[in-house]
Amino acid sequence: MIVGIDLGTTNSLIGAMDAGFPVLIADAAGRRLTPSVVAFPEGGDPVVGWAARELPGADVVTSIKRRMGSGERLTAGGRKWLPEEISALILAELKRGAERALGVEVREAVITVPAYFNDAQRAATKRAGELAGLEVRRILSEPTAAALAYGLDKLGERSKVAVYDLGGGTFDISVLELAGEVFQVLATHGDTQLGGDDFDAAVAERFGISPQLAREAREQLTTQDEASDVALRLPELESICRPILERTRGHCLRALADAGLAAGDLDEVVLVGGATRMPMVRRLVAEVFGREPNVTQHPDEAVALGAVLQAGILEGSVRNVTLLDVTPLSLGIETFGGLMNVLIPRNTTIPIKKGEMFTNAVAGQAAMRIAVLQGERELARDNWRLGEFDVDFTPAPKGQARVGVQFEIDANGILHVLTRDVATGRDTTIEIRSAVNVADDAVEEMIGASVEHAFEDMADRQFAEAKLKAEEMLPAIDVAFEKLELAAEDRRRIEALVAEVREAIADPNLQRLKKKLGELDDATQELAALLIESLMRE
Repeated sequence: MIVGIDLGTTNSLIGAMDAGFPVLIADAAGRRLTPSVVAFPEGGDPVVGWAARELPGADVVTSIKRRMGSGERLTAGGRKWLPEEISALILAELKRGAERALGVEVREAVITVPAYFNDAQRAATKRAGELAGLEVRRILSEPTAAALAYGLDKLGERSKVAVYDLGGGTFDISVLELAGEVFQVLATHGDTQLGGDDFDAAVAERFGISPQLAREAREQLTTQDEASDVALRLPELESICRPILERTRGHCLRALADAGLAAGDLDEVVLVGGATRMPMVRRLVAEVFGREPNVTQHPDEAVALGAVLQAGILEGSVRNVTLLDVTPLSLGIETFGGLMNVLIPRNTTIPIKKGEMFTNAVAGQAAMRIAVLQGERELARDNWRLGEFDVDFTPAPKGQARVGVQFEIDANGILHVLTRDVATGRDTTIEIRSAVNVADDAVEEMIGASVEHAFEDMADRQFAEAKLKAEEMLPAIDVAFEKLELAAEDRRRIEALVAEVREAIADPNLQRLKKKLGELDDATQELAALLIESLMRE
């Protein structure tokens, strides 16, 4: 048996297939939702879920999902914890509840994550499952899970769907297409630091109350005009929350643009996440996509149901659906000259393998530094550095060593980097589990920056490439001068152009450098021919 788990920021759920149907498992009190809360009472074992919310005098950890993949440690219960260790306690509690209800040991699971989770966050989630005693068969994007739950795989051929997922702590918008039996994510955008918790924090700050009380008031105002415990009416709540909600609009428009679609091309728009119960959220979605959203599924449970269906697909009890996810940001390595060499572009369907062959930039070089980058900018310095390591290879003259670099993103969205020295066949494989510790809204900021700086970035890349060409030409000209006798006038003309190229590099001036390189190239054609002739004679 494989269980499906929605490991949420605010609440988590677990379920399994039963007689061909996805069933979410309830606790003894009939509650399917388990609060993603862990309390550490003094001198006692950690407490998870409903009891943890009400435990007096204990260290209480909430919204741990927002810290996944950060590598930071939290102090609670007298020790330090990694976020995945806290998440493992939640998963272990869900596992125990499922085993009590099902009467069998649970060993395997599908766990959902926001589509916008980066490599480190997905790897941390997988690790949390392993710490809880689960073999994680698949890390599944939440919007993809929701699409399954809504039964969108039953739509017609080439149907296109948007899944708007606004949960307690994260926001995702994904555009999917059904093609035959293949469910493919065309584009995804989002913010793993945006959700209902932010609405509650804004209300709590305005009224000087706890976020818990603010959440209760917000939930009341999804079905009535006035909250009972706080002097808060619906128009005032919407005024406080609107600036936060508006941040989702740009993500929606960019996801459509990345998918190459207009809102009118969509066959369905579905809502996921408890915060989508808010009337203002549903109005905004209708406004952005030009149609009323589909709200036929329970917003808190749709992702978990989809996870269970995916578990059923892996078990073989659910057939005829294939899920294809995409990578949200480009992945590549730093190459000579400080450039970003993209191996896997953003929005590439995963799982995927891509590789390229690289060579040594310096004669006699015996190792190569592989810097793994993530981002959308042209220069390495403007992207995120996920990790770096050295690859040893057989020393060779400049440009003659061969090192293959292959990126593989597995079905869980986790990156594996393989390098091979072609001369010896020696392989090095690295699993990239570390990411720079930046706020997740920086993901969206990076994509925006790549658009904003597109022209200057391209100019920087072209200058770097022209500079590399110059740095190869100039020493070659020095060698030719040593080996060959030239007419004094020809030599003076070439030396003048060499000086002008050096000035253009130092300036720096792209157009001038390209112009002078072209002139130098023309002026040295005969010199190059003579040098080749001389070398052949030797």
